[in-house]
Amino acid sequence: MELKNLTVTEFAAITASDAPAPGGGSVSALAGTLAAALAEMVARLTVGREKYAASQEAMDEIIRTIPPIREQLLAAIDRDSSAFDQYMAALAMPKSTDEEKEVRKAAMQEGLKEAAKVPLEVAQAALSLMPSLEQAVTIGNPNAVTDGMVGTMMARTAVLGALYNVRVNLGSIRDQAFVEELSAKTDIIQREAMAWETKILAQSPLSGIR
Repeated sequence: MELKNLTVTEFAAITASDAPAPGGGSVSALAGTLAAALAEMVARLTVGREKYAASQEAMDEIIRTIPPIREQLLAAIDRDSSAFDQYMAALAMPKSTDEEKEVRKAAMQEGLKEAAKVPLEVAQAALSLMPSLEQAVTIGNPNAVTDGMVGTMMARTAVLGALYNVRVNLGSIRDQAFVEELSAKTDIIQREAMAWETKILAQSPLSGIR
């Protein structure tokens, strides 16, 4: 069964076990999925209510644009584990001859690249939620403001968790151009995610940030 189809209880249990996956990458994708769901929830609790008429267009846009991102992040829960499995399969390849060793090394490198690219996509998708989450917090139904704030923190966690998984894989990749390109992207994404979280939470009196 796909990880995304497990119950919450089952997912937590298998994560807590000695199974190598799901791990931090899949959990980061799950955090992003929940962040997207919370943004969408606030929008649905706002749209159609006369007292929030000024927010209708923004909330309609969230309801239109967030579901595909939520589905992308949901799928990434399994994609992250599959990328890890690809590397583990390469690790188990035969290495009796020089030719086999070279084939194995190449397969391992491709597995590591995939294991870096998937969490990078998770981080980018989670970061893209921030503008909608800001609207959820600032102009959404005020009775659901904490849901938008939790979504913001979950999005930040999804970004950082995914980026740590990118970096740990980059440390074993020999393609220097690939490493430099992804390293630069991770630095930018991390700075942006942290800045967004600080900005969004500061706009709510509940944050305690002055």
